[in-house]
Amino acid sequence: MSTQADFFKGIPKIAYMPSAGPGDVLCFKHYNAGEVLMGKTMEDWLRFSVCFWHSFCGTGVDPFGYQTLHRPWNEGTPMEAAKRRVRAAFEFFTKLGVKYYTFHDRDMAPEGSTLEESNRNLDEITDLTLQLQNQTGIKVLWITCNLFTHPRYMNGAATNPDVHVLAYAGAQVKKGLDIAKKLGAENFVFWGGREGFHSILNTDVGAELKHMANFFKMAVKYKEKIGLNCQFLIEPKPKEPCKHQYDYDAMSVIAFLKHYDLEKHFKLNIEPNHTTLAGHSYEHDIIMASSFGMLGSVDANTGSPDLGWDTDQFPMDIRNTTLVMKTIIEQGGIQPGGLNFDAKVRRESTNLEDLFIAHIGAMDAFARGLRNAVCMIQDGLLPGMVKERYMSYNCRLGEKVEAGSATLEDLEACIKETGEPKFTSGQQEKFESIFNHYI
Repeated sequence: MSTQADFFKGIPKIAYMPSAGPGDVLCFKHYNAGEVLMGKTMEDWLRFSVCFWHSFCGTGVDPFGYQTLHRPWNEGTPMEAAKRRVRAAFEFFTKLGVKYYTFHDRDMAPEGSTLEESNRNLDEITDLTLQLQNQTGIKVLWITCNLFTHPRYMNGAATNPDVHVLAYAGAQVKKGLDIAKKLGAENFVFWGGREGFHSILNTDVGAELKHMANFFKMAVKYKEKIGLNCQFLIEPKPKEPCKHQYDYDAMSVIAFLKHYDLEKHFKLNIEPNHTTLAGHSYEHDIIMASSFGMLGSVDANTGSPDLGWDTDQFPMDIRNTTLVMKTIIEQGGIQPGGLNFDAKVRRESTNLEDLFIAHIGAMDAFARGLRNAVCMIQDGLLPGMVKERYMSYNCRLGEKVEAGSATLEDLEACIKETGEPKFTSGQQEKFESIFNHYI
């Protein structure tokens, strides 16, 4: 069986052409997969992944307008279209030169009238994807279950006030974990699309949080039972569709995991567009999660802060990609996670070629960010300046504070001996000016 489906006729395998001109958009000008930086190839640092839902299921529909994207693979019965989408996707992955992809269970195969029919559909389609994986070497970065679209989940899934809905969600996750093992997924993501509330008046927050924690514990037990070797991830989002979602931001999720003794089983999948919806800067949740050793993967996209909603655009801002890659390098890489393009072409970008151009541009943006971050770290100027700001913690008292052995009496004795602390400039503008040198 050939992996070449010919949905993208006339588009060759995307090549690295660093001398290409500004109008040449069907080539990489910065992403050189085999280039070695700080002991790893670009491909290993970046671990790019294409998402199934936006790229192959997306139709351009938004809350204000009908379908604009009419894809040739979405023809036929639901199962016929599902098979065509898989073939189109693997053609795209191969030509783009990525090694990973991601999907929701209901993106991959249509939901049936019963759980059993849904599972059979998923088995049949993933039989095909497994064949194509084996032929191409392309892998699943992560799988997730869609526990938010179907009307049964209108009041949530793991936090639903009806235990029968929670049970259905559990049965769906059980199958999702089986599929993750079948396809060799390296991660499994939980996104609480409707795990939250619109009104506090009809919500028992404490009960819902406990139910969600126990739901996650069931998933951990089943993962161990079937011998599934993958990383569990939770993806924060502050709002949309709920007024308030329990996975508000990185710190909310970390607090939840620690409170319910789940932190050793989960890391975070950070989507910067969600981070900015929470009122933070683009890089905020990536840095916070990494600081706690909890950054597991990144949904590489961006939004338009002036709009105030989740637009899922392709990331093209070099400042943002530089800060993300600096964090990833400093933690030693992001494996087994990656940079998943949870992004969609604009509903006005209707050509099939636009799908390639969007991914190429974003991959080049992250390649530039990677090179910038490597230069910044290897030069040592900014890291050295940060280190210098905290030099006082190298003294005896500072070392005791670092070790957690200092007392308030120690602090008082220090001030009685040394007097009022001196002013020390934070030099923010100097840091910003030096950072701009690298981008």
